[in-house]
Amino acid sequence: MKKYCLLIVTICLSTLVSAQDATVKKIIEIGKSDNRTMQHDDFLANRIGGRLIGSHALEDAEKWVVEQFESWGLEVMVQEVGEINVGFNRGPWFGRMLSEDGMMLHFATPSYTAGTKGPEKGHVLIEPKNSSELARMRGKLKGAWVLTTASNRGFAFNPEDTAHLYKEMMDAGVKGFIQRAEVPMQIHYDRAGCYGITMETLPTVCDIYLDADQYDLIYKKAQRKDDFLLEFDIRNHFSRGPVKYHNIIGILRGSKYPDEYVLVGGHLDAYDTASGAVDDGNGVSVTMEAARLLCEAGAKPKRSIMFCIWTGEEFGLYGSKFFVENKTIPMNSISNYFNRDGGPLVTTGITVPQAMLDDFKKVCEPLNDINPLLPFSVRARSGEPGARPTEAGGSDHAYFAMEGVPTISFSETDPLGYNFDYRQIWHTERDLFYQVIPEYMEHSSIVNAVVVYGIANLNHLLSREGLYKE
Repeated sequence: MKKYCLLIVTICLSTLVSAQDATVKKIIEIGKSDNRTMQHDDFLANRIGGRLIGSHALEDAEKWVVEQFESWGLEVMVQEVGEINVGFNRGPWFGRMLSEDGMMLHFATPSYTAGTKGPEKGHVLIEPKNSSELARMRGKLKGAWVLTTASNRGFAFNPEDTAHLYKEMMDAGVKGFIQRAEVPMQIHYDRAGCYGITMETLPTVCDIYLDADQYDLIYKKAQRKDDFLLEFDIRNHFSRGPVKYHNIIGILRGSKYPDEYVLVGGHLDAYDTASGAVDDGNGVSVTMEAARLLCEAGAKPKRSIMFCIWTGEEFGLYGSKFFVENKTIPMNSISNYFNRDGGPLVTTGITVPQAMLDDFKKVCEPLNDINPLLPFSVRARSGEPGARPTEAGGSDHAYFAMEGVPTISFSETDPLGYNFDYRQIWHTERDLFYQVIPEYMEHSSIVNAVVVYGIANLNHLLSREGLYKE
């Protein structure tokens, strides 16, 4: 009888392992023959575009993600994270210098700052250095574009900054302020004012970042008092709020441990002077395709897998913070959260605490069968573990890590030598679809799908031993 029972158990385990292996093979097969990662990113970047909090684009993107998740058979959770008083939507922007050596201008404006009332021409002044100089030039300020030496890394200027006499110049009727910007220009938003403005208190003075070479040329012309004008046509549009923003969570419910979880995710919001194809269209697209591959392969994980499309990361990790602080699920029920938010490189390895090593080696074993040019390595972490973080920062893994949740992320490298420089794209006007590397994105989707499925099928949660210093 004992031998008979042992035989039954052995057959059942063998059948279960075979089913898991078959599912993994099917994930890889579909991922290699019908990979749609780039289709997801193309839709986000080129059909929808930059997805700022408060924009119609972010609202459209949220609806689209819900539609995709539902069409693949996922359970969908929509979390209302917050709202902003006034919406912002960016239209086209143009500028030129009107003179004998005139030229088109290369510039941008932070989000939630004023546009023009159609094309507006004006003379150019260099900002006054003190109140006495301001008094002498007060009559000339009305209708002027003012060159300023302010510098704040792509955020809007603060009109209350009396050190640069902004408030006084605004009262005198300037058209706008022009700051010098290195190329590629890093452009953000009005961090100080976007949550405080209403339709009755919209900004009125333009805030322009101008290509450093053009700025220097125009500054010299203004010093010489050359005869020239600048003309700008900036379509920055506001809409009546409140405008709500949401996390979109796709759930593949576990068959044996439905209240235990593996999480994988990226953030949907993106700055809007470009299209957000890289930051973080790449993370969202890889996460979405991992979800689709699992559904298409008929995966039935033991644990629930959550595909987390966060909101408001660029404004302060709002979406992931909301998820954690509102105790959406118990933090001790999470085996690991895999975050993807960076350059569109390829997942080629993972470094884990010693207590997780055997589990990850087992789960990651099939990855080296996908593409011999993109081998995958699992390494044990060396040295003593660091302290658990006490402050949030970096990306959407942060609030999870503060709660002691494992947030082991993949190593992302450039083994095929594309020489990708993320510093030239991060939060800049160059965050466009052509920067994304299809071969890397598609491979990463398969890796994500296989690994999260494998972790979800372990007969235990990943050990937290050695994760943080006790």
